[in-house]
Amino acid sequence: MTMQARPQTEFTLPIDGMTCASCVARVEKALKKVPGVTEAEVNLATEQATVHTRDPVARETLAAAIRRTGFGVPDEAAPDAPAVAPREPLLGEGRRVLLAALLSLPLVAPMLLEPFGVQAMLPGGWQALLATPVQFWLGARFYRAGWHALRAGSGNMDLLVALGTSAAYALSLWLLMTGHGHHLYFESAAVVITLVMLGKWLESRAKHRTVEAIRALRALAPETARVIAPDGSEQERPLARVRVGDRVVIRPGERVPVDGEIVEGASHLDESLLTGESLPVAREPGQRVTGGAVNGEGRLIVRTQAIGAETTLARIVRLVESAQAKKAPIQRLVDQVSAVFVPVVIVLALLTLLGWGWVGGDWEVALLRAVAVLVIACPCALGLATPAAIMVGTGAAARHGILIKDAQALEVAQAVRVVAFDKTGTLTAGKPALTGCAPAPGLSEQEVLRLAAALQSGSEHPLARAVNEAARAQASAAAPASTAADLRAKPGRGVSGTVEGRALRLGSQRWMDELGVATAPLHAQAQVWLGEGRTLSWLAEIVPDGPPRLLGALAFGDTLKPGAVEAIGRLRAMGLHTLLLSGDNRSAVEAAGRLLGIDEVRAEVLPGDKAGVIQALREGGRKVAMVGDGLNDAPALAAADVGLAITHSDGTGTDVAMHAAGITLMRGDPGAVADAIDISRRTTRKIRQNLFWAFVYNIVGIPLAAAGLLSPVVAGAAMAASSVSVISNALLLSRWRPGPGLDKR
Repeated sequence: MTMQARPQTEFTLPIDGMTCASCVARVEKALKKVPGVTEAEVNLATEQATVHTRDPVARETLAAAIRRTGFGVPDEAAPDAPAVAPREPLLGEGRRVLLAALLSLPLVAPMLLEPFGVQAMLPGGWQALLATPVQFWLGARFYRAGWHALRAGSGNMDLLVALGTSAAYALSLWLLMTGHGHHLYFESAAVVITLVMLGKWLESRAKHRTVEAIRALRALAPETARVIAPDGSEQERPLARVRVGDRVVIRPGERVPVDGEIVEGASHLDESLLTGESLPVAREPGQRVTGGAVNGEGRLIVRTQAIGAETTLARIVRLVESAQAKKAPIQRLVDQVSAVFVPVVIVLALLTLLGWGWVGGDWEVALLRAVAVLVIACPCALGLATPAAIMVGTGAAARHGILIKDAQALEVAQAVRVVAFDKTGTLTAGKPALTGCAPAPGLSEQEVLRLAAALQSGSEHPLARAVNEAARAQASAAAPASTAADLRAKPGRGVSGTVEGRALRLGSQRWMDELGVATAPLHAQAQVWLGEGRTLSWLAEIVPDGPPRLLGALAFGDTLKPGAVEAIGRLRAMGLHTLLLSGDNRSAVEAAGRLLGIDEVRAEVLPGDKAGVIQALREGGRKVAMVGDGLNDAPALAAADVGLAITHSDGTGTDVAMHAAGITLMRGDPGAVADAIDISRRTTRKIRQNLFWAFVYNIVGIPLAAAGLLSPVVAGAAMAASSVSVISNALLLSRWRPGPGLDKR
């Protein structure tokens, strides 16, 4: 009997009070100990835990495990509540920082004025009076968090700050009470606490900007919709009361509130914030619209097909949130370091104290140097280096229609060396178009096209639509004089009819042979088209009392998407090998490959075999990306190191794309593939930069502090600056824009 795997449940819990990578490690350890939990990831930048459970586990059980580590878990919010912290607590923290600065300034100002010959040192009692509220009231958070860390058998940034400043404060108080020493160190304790608070406040403000992409997406959904009631009147209802099947009125300039199909009206819709497509898109009856788009000049009536959490916009928001909450593989290194970092720092501080105390004999100096070690070693920057870059990078990508499912897809995409493309619907339009028209000697191209369009004007066949579209686009071709009479379809051959009294036949080579039409005058051109994999139709006239007369030949093929050639060129300029995989005949695929400038072409590959080709490339040691439309390419998308699914302009393919691929390109533009790889490279580079500077900061800073080259105040300032610099560096990604200015690595 086969055992069925139990379905997993995912919880997302907000966490209050985390300050560094050590806090993250402590919470993850506690969550993983809860029975039934299979996986737990905590993100310092989003201040959220993502927990996967196999057995039934109550949310409150997980929250209780987090609270036992000393951190808070807010009550569960409404499903549609914003997943970002409100601004009010941030402003409150700002006032606390200002108060701490005002109390600390009189303590540090005399030190700044002393080099200029100004003696303004406050009496010891006044120094203690100013420093005490900073230490024990405004700095109480460090004691609380540090105590919780100790109770959990761990350490964190708050413990380091609490130990260091308490040591400086206690030393100053002892010197004041005993009358020993010529200098007190109240200013070191107070200023360090103030600087750390300032750094955390600036960090919070910077982190607030990293979730702007989520806010912008959430803001796209209107709160109400104008629904047509059964009596024909228009009623404005909250979105929660709109149901599938309801007809919704969208006036010019309004945002579309639901996903649906247009039943009346035509307009242009601005979908730029959803797809990254800058130009408005024409929409008419029968076509789909997506909630969040902005209606242009026309009044639309839309039949609702999806609401609430099932809309494309809601799924996009969930996808971006998921990507920002997940850890990149490189984060494992940070987690391993953080697990032992704080205990090691405490040992180093103790060794610094004992070393300088015993060797130099000055325990006052030894204590200050040990304090500097504790303060400068805070692992805040390490904890923020990866999630901050991922949040900004995925947010910037989402604003331009590139949805990255998780951090692993982001990290893998930057290492891709081969990009494989499906042809139909990915690099081509996916529907036949008239690609050539050759008139017989003595006739013009316009005349042949006019007669063919007249013969096809009433047909819905794909080739007929291609002829009619070409005729309309031909500026010099007049409209058909009349609709063909006596129209008759000839299965497997073509169509016959009478146009302006002329008996015309439009169809295959086989039919022309049966009718006795001599196609030799256009044989050379026909061979060129057949070599390119085109489909041919011949136009002939049946002449009374004479042989049939050849009028011309029409070639049909799947045209390349605008920008496809430039897209392949950009990928090759980035040093990537391009591959075209298609089930079409070899001539058509090779012709498309030549036009595109593709490095390698593989034709007549069945959909099921594409995955095998991808797997063979991977076994050869190369990272492979597969680009498809997300439908019949799903096996190949899943087989690749990273799948990139291109959705179509009418919104089809979106559902499958979001599930089958690691990256979904909401624009139908193949150029978005290069954009996706570019933003992944830039984001990964930011992660490496942040981790490098975070590690270097600690590796260099701790020895300098232990050697007595950094005072506690300077160490505090440097520690605060490190966290802010890491987030500021990540925020540079928000300036990223799609385009040809790409990394050539």
